[in-house]
Amino acid sequence: MIVQFGTSRFLQAHVDLFASQARDAGQDVPPITIVQTTGDAERAKRLRAFADPEGFPVILRGIEAGKRVDQTVHVRSVIGGISAVADWAVLVELVAGQAKVLVSNTGDTGYHFLPEDRARPAAGQVPGGFVPKLTSLLHARWQRGGAPLTLLPCELVPRNGDVLRGVVLDLARDWGLGQGFAAWLETCLWISTLVDRIVSTPLEPAGAVAEPYALWAVERQPGLAMPFTHPQVVLTDDLEPFERLKLHILNLGHTWLAQRWHEAGAAPAQTVRAMMEDGVTLPALRSLYVQEVVPGFAMRGLGADAEAYVETTLDRFANPYLDHRLADIYSHHHAKIERRVTGFIDWVRAQVPDLVLPRLEALAHSVSETAA
Repeated sequence: MIVQFGTSRFLQAHVDLFASQARDAGQDVPPITIVQTTGDAERAKRLRAFADPEGFPVILRGIEAGKRVDQTVHVRSVIGGISAVADWAVLVELVAGQAKVLVSNTGDTGYHFLPEDRARPAAGQVPGGFVPKLTSLLHARWQRGGAPLTLLPCELVPRNGDVLRGVVLDLARDWGLGQGFAAWLETCLWISTLVDRIVSTPLEPAGAVAEPYALWAVERQPGLAMPFTHPQVVLTDDLEPFERLKLHILNLGHTWLAQRWHEAGAAPAQTVRAMMEDGVTLPALRSLYVQEVVPGFAMRGLGADAEAYVETTLDRFANPYLDHRLADIYSHHHAKIERRVTGFIDWVRAQVPDLVLPRLEALAHSVSETAA
């Protein structure tokens, strides 16, 4: 069984969809049980829908290879949903016994936990955040002599597998769970991955609208056996090129658009698609990519890859079907500028210290100006 932590529309249109398509293609794919890690009442409504044998819809809309795509796929890889809070005993049994693979996407702060979580919970008590929950669940499996698991985190955290292993080991030490458990944790496969798909709209009670483009880049490790294969799942020995292309082209472009939107008055309903159709934004963004971003990638030996990814990205931004709100993209804007823009400048200048990037520097500088 695959146990998935996170009910997000993204996972529904990414991992769950891939698993369903692989199943439809004749592969023997383990069923997925989705876990709601928080007590959010709105997300709890999805749990009942996940048990529907007819599945839930994912609508793929956009441009692919120059052609319009408008396709509805019914995802049937998921057999049910449970609440970590309300169904903790059931979840313990699943992870300690039936699980083979754990998948997670718990948001930007999913690996953070409160200071009070540093104290080991009492027997039967449901731990607070995702990391305490995961640590408790893995400890229960170890206590029962369970085999090591494969963990495939999908959070947008660089080296997410390594980071997740580190925080779990750290918490296990704080809880005094012993060297035997720590050694067992090290035998689990903590796989770093990168996810890439724009999922714009949730459907109720479950499902989503997403673009056709998708990528799940998975770093190889000895002993890794993926639960399924899929054309949009790529095994690689080096995640960094995938990470850099997404972060400093797709994500950087989103942040540039969000800054432009903010400076123009921050119209609440404005979308990426509408902005790309105004006759001014597309040429300006293309110029930024061609004059500053692609040359920076070229200095790192990724010029051709960057040129191709820019064209794919501009097609994705102009998707005639997706209403991707700039207000959503603008959230945590300053942190995004630091990582996507300042991070790119630093990465390139580590190779070519005197490279001039005036527009990117101006965008990076906007953070310090606002903070002042």
